[in-house]
Amino acid sequence: MRQIPEADRDAIRIAQDPKFPRWLEQVTATGGCSHPVHLSGSITTLDGATGEILRHYDTRTEPGERLLVRCRNRRATVCPACSRLHAGDTFHLVRAGLLGGKNIPLTIRHRPRLFITLTAPSFGPVHRAGGVCRPRRSGSTCEHGRRLGCGAVHAQDVPIVGQPLCADCYDYTGHVIWHAHASKLWDRFVIDVRRRLASSAGLVQSRFAQHARLSFARVAEYQKRAAVHVHAVVRLDGPAGPDDEPPAWATTGLLTRAVRASARRVHVHTPHTLAVGELLLRWGDQVDARPLHAGGDGPDDDAVAAYVAKYVTKGASETGAGLDHALTTWADIATAPVSTHVRTLMRACWRLGGLVEYEPIRLRAWTHTLGYRGHILTKSRAYSTTYAALRAERAHHTGYDDAPDAITERHWHYVGSGHTPGAALLAAAVAEDRAANREIAREELGADGRRLSAGPA
Repeated sequence: MRQIPEADRDAIRIAQDPKFPRWLEQVTATGGCSHPVHLSGSITTLDGATGEILRHYDTRTEPGERLLVRCRNRRATVCPACSRLHAGDTFHLVRAGLLGGKNIPLTIRHRPRLFITLTAPSFGPVHRAGGVCRPRRSGSTCEHGRRLGCGAVHAQDVPIVGQPLCADCYDYTGHVIWHAHASKLWDRFVIDVRRRLASSAGLVQSRFAQHARLSFARVAEYQKRAAVHVHAVVRLDGPAGPDDEPPAWATTGLLTRAVRASARRVHVHTPHTLAVGELLLRWGDQVDARPLHAGGDGPDDDAVAAYVAKYVTKGASETGAGLDHALTTWADIATAPVSTHVRTLMRACWRLGGLVEYEPIRLRAWTHTLGYRGHILTKSRAYSTTYAALRAERAHHTGYDDAPDAITERHWHYVGSGHTPGAALLAAAVAEDRAANREIAREELGADGRRLSAGPA
């Protein structure tokens, strides 16, 4: 007789529980979250004028006397259900800064706007896809006796793409130190763009904010070579932000020239160390600045928003450029499920993190991200709406927000997280059903759009 797996037995046990329907309601409300947070407590809503109890909820009536809430992890490798929700919020956040909506005026679609890409510099030749890989140096060798060229044609998904031609020539130290200062390099880039715009307009640099405002949303993406590059939407507004029209001198051409010049110019000096010396860190030579033009609903703008949202939900482990969890010992690096190239970058982080001069940048704490310490998505304050506002709007739509004059008393306690094996199976099924329903709705919406564009038969 075949033995039933533990997860299946656990799922049967849960389904036979008298409170299973309510448990399933909770799991469905989380969208099938893979690692929900378990809370115990109560919430009471009172009328602010009379003190009358409008609503009371207590987890003592729930299965296991607890409430399941989303983990809200953005990484698809950790929680697919919550990452999809986060991607949707990111799409609307970025799109609102491109086309308006979500309390952002629709007029911003006519402002000077760019979609820019800033890359990391070269730390050594790596294998490439999309054509013949480094054909011009196929006959020469480096000082370690390895060929400087390749001459093969690699597919995008083969493991060799992004790997160094010679690991001994590759600047692993420069790579991780650049990662550790990438956010600082971005900050200096933004400051320099503002200064260049002011100088081009004949303004004193310190008074730029009195005439215009530079807003942005940026996302960091790991390339195949495990180096971060930055995609960003930048926009010029008046001094008050989205509600204020920019001055006449604020043009797309002026913004493009300022972005390209600042990308070439800005740099960061690292502290001098006996082991490394002083490094001068810059952006890479490849800089792209593409104007975004208003037109209809802006298909290009929607594509940019979707592109940014997609990369926000990717974890380091999904791209093969690191891990989604911190490493605590040197031995952890040897067992990490990464390529030899990435493992060497991790070891460089750990070694450099032991130097006193690099203590402030905490390289060992960020070994799992290869030294990169920045957020995946950052935006300026006036770019568009916020994640908190989007969550509040969703709560209002589902009827869970409080009345304006109500007083709410909350008493919550953390009592655990995650699922049992059987619960994980059932939650995954809920998440798959939700994803399938969204895909069907998207296809039907696309079909309706095609029928409308085609006109009557």
